[in-house]
Amino acid sequence: MLIETEPTPNPATLKFLPGRAVMPAGTRDFADPEDAEASPLAEAIFALGDVTGVFFGHDFISVTAAPGTDWSSLKPDVLAILLDHFSANMPLFRQQGSAGFSVPAENEDFGDDPADADIVAQIRELIDTRVRPAVANDGGDIVYRGFDKGKVFLRMQGACAGCPSSTATLKNGIEQLLRHYVPEVTEVRAV
Repeated sequence: MLIETEPTPNPATLKFLPGRAVMPAGTRDFADPEDAEASPLAEAIFALGDVTGVFFGHDFISVTAAPGTDWSSLKPDVLAILLDHFSANMPLFRQQGSAGFSVPAENEDFGDDPADADIVAQIRELIDTRVRPAVANDGGDIVYRGFDKGKVFLRMQGACAGCPSSTATLKNGIEQLLRHYVPEVTEVRAV
């Protein structure tokens, strides 16, 4: 099995491509070792010690290294864990209910005003069709969280979380796109 790697715009994050589906649907972000207890794979990657984030996309895994970590020494260890996991066809998650672990729903949000349903539908469609595919190429994801009085709230995950260029992407890319197609949008904020 060959696992390819790609750099991301976030210099602390590498994207690992195992050549097969990782998540059948949705994404999963692990921000710390406690979150990673839901997944044997994420838990093993965090156990390396120099990891501050693990993200599962459809066909990739993004790993974020701690500040000052040298990828030349961390990368072979991550690759070994991924090879062992995928070669043995191990499960990605522990069964729900075991020790209280569960995979959070991707579409948990702030509870939009029903009067804004048409606006929210337009925003979600643009994010799903134009934004998410682009940021997945960079090893991350951006998930809709809410719309309130012209403000769109988005959650940045994987390589996008903590990326030096994420603010520019949010303001100069996503906000401009949404404001162009949905005039009711006045601002985009990360949550």
